[in-house]
Amino acid sequence: MTRIVYLLTQDRGGPVDVTVRLAATLAADGHDVRVFGPVPARDASLLDGRHEELAVSDKEDLAAAGRARAALRAWRPDVVHAQDRRAGLVIAGLRFARGPRPALVQTYHGVPDDVAEPWFQGERGAAGPSAYTRTVLAADAVVARVLDRTVVPASAMGTFLRRRLRVPAGRLVHVDNCVSPASPSPPRGPVRHLVFAGLLVERKGVLNLLAALSVPGVLPADARLTVVGDGPERAEAERVARQPPLAGRVAFLGFRPDVPDLLASADALVLPSTMEQQPLVVAEAMAAGKPVLATATGGVPAMLDVPGGPVFLAPPGDVPALADRLRALFAEPDPARLGRLLAERARARYHPEACARRHLDLYDELTPSCRPANHP
Repeated sequence: MTRIVYLLTQDRGGPVDVTVRLAATLAADGHDVRVFGPVPARDASLLDGRHEELAVSDKEDLAAAGRARAALRAWRPDVVHAQDRRAGLVIAGLRFARGPRPALVQTYHGVPDDVAEPWFQGERGAAGPSAYTRTVLAADAVVARVLDRTVVPASAMGTFLRRRLRVPAGRLVHVDNCVSPASPSPPRGPVRHLVFAGLLVERKGVLNLLAALSVPGVLPADARLTVVGDGPERAEAERVARQPPLAGRVAFLGFRPDVPDLLASADALVLPSTMEQQPLVVAEAMAAGKPVLATATGGVPAMLDVPGGPVFLAPPGDVPALADRLRALFAEPDPARLGRLLAERARARYHPEACARRHLDLYDELTPSCRPANHP
């Protein structure tokens, strides 16, 4: 039986949701699993006594990082897996501790917010991020070289880490994210109820979405939008949504832990981000049998590329193109068929059992050389 520790330093977001589902699935399969970090905002009950509350709220808090490493070592795991950037920095220190050590793994869920898609994709002459972000990325490169493996949920991120950060290919492994299984409920008619779910920050593109929906002729008379999430752009988004033609047709729900239920009651998901890797909400919408309109960023095109189905993608930040794709989505004659195709793909790629199996293969590869010799 493998003893596995997951470390988190945040209580919500994609890395937290993936960790909860992965830990719960591995525990159900008989593995000894613990999650160290803040109490998850979603589905904490799935951990069922396998959570240890621990706080590292600042990457410069060396004392907190030291306490976290001590707590991890005390549990004597075979594998320590960091699931966010700060957690990766914390467990990198275990590489230099005296004595035997566990296998050290991180998942690289995403780049800093000011990394734009052209630079991410390596386009010649593309504007790069700020000096601060370059420093963060340099630290990421060091951590990826120190740890035994870095998991990337999207192959595009693996390419970025190899090309931009010069991380050796042998230290990278591609494993898809996982989402909770769902009973597909494809739209029963034309798409009329859209859902956006995500942080209301510039990178998620909610203002671009509202601008595209405001273009004359885009929004059908009986169509509406539900915005799930909170953040610094909420006030401006609400102001825009009070103007015609959106007035009375956009609902803002704030942060909600029941996103899968909200997706089940909608017709389609729209996610117009300027940068993503493998967004969980897209996988959740696919599992629910919902069409997805998104931007062609990171691993999103690969997620939505199903044989025989239309693909609703727009270039990141291109409002006219987004408006055109929205028109096409509202006019799609058989959105239920697309929903069923996406649900089949989600079941094959993003089911928790598949995710757990691939992680166990990685852990089994690493632990023979890393497991402490005196471990039971």
